[in-house]
Amino acid sequence: MKTIQYDLYCKKLRPTVIEAGKKIMQIRAGKMGVSYKEDRSPVTLADQAAEKIILRDLREVAPEIPIIAEESASEGKIPHVTDRFWLVDPLDGTKEFISGGKDFTVNIALIEDGKPTFGIIYIPASGELFTTRNQNTVTLQQVHNGIYIGDESPIYVREANQENLIALASKSHLDNDTKMFLENLKVKDTISVGSSLKFCVVAAGDADVYPRFSPTMEWDIAAGHAILNAAGGSITNLDGTPFKYNKPDFRNGAFIARGKF
Repeated sequence: MKTIQYDLYCKKLRPTVIEAGKKIMQIRAGKMGVSYKEDRSPVTLADQAAEKIILRDLREVAPEIPIIAEESASEGKIPHVTDRFWLVDPLDGTKEFISGGKDFTVNIALIEDGKPTFGIIYIPASGELFTTRNQNTVTLQQVHNGIYIGDESPIYVREANQENLIALASKSHLDNDTKMFLENLKVKDTISVGSSLKFCVVAAGDADVYPRFSPTMEWDIAAGHAILNAAGGSITNLDGTPFKYNKPDFRNGAFIARGKF
């Protein structure tokens, strides 16, 4: 992807995720309107409102690129995609959002030839904004009341120390396979983190590995994958092969997200 496209997407879509995050926080302060999808996963008015904002701006910025968005997909609205498309999770960590926690995120990713090449993650509760500036650079910037605070700071994964490994585990999906993996890896500490924030924690060098054995969807991880890649990390299948997107049902198998090992 050309640099000019990165610049365009950053300029146009950073305000988009901030606006979506503001709407999410406004709805959280009132009635969240919780309902349940066919798979019994929760959805709120915030999920729907944030997705509406994101779809509006993506269609303006790049009308030629199809969009796969979580809430639209759950309603059967899935356009035909080929080698280039957007993946959107307007509110990852809905359970965390409903329970009053802070680990929920707004996510936009661009997929090209089965790989995430651009990603943005915004954390409304903390105002942290992660952006891929190119395929080898990701930045963190603080946002307060919709205003950028200070400069963007590049972030990088850390070099893993086998004697001091820190792992991340999902707050709501810590299964036996994950526990066994962490025991075999002999991690020193395990931190419980929700949503796609886990990828940002590894990308920022604050943890080394995040294994995931329970099911996820492509929109859950694509933006985090792009950010982790740009910070020097990776996501692979369990056998070490590259993790690919645009699977028939957009459902992910088990994967390992890591920094430098």
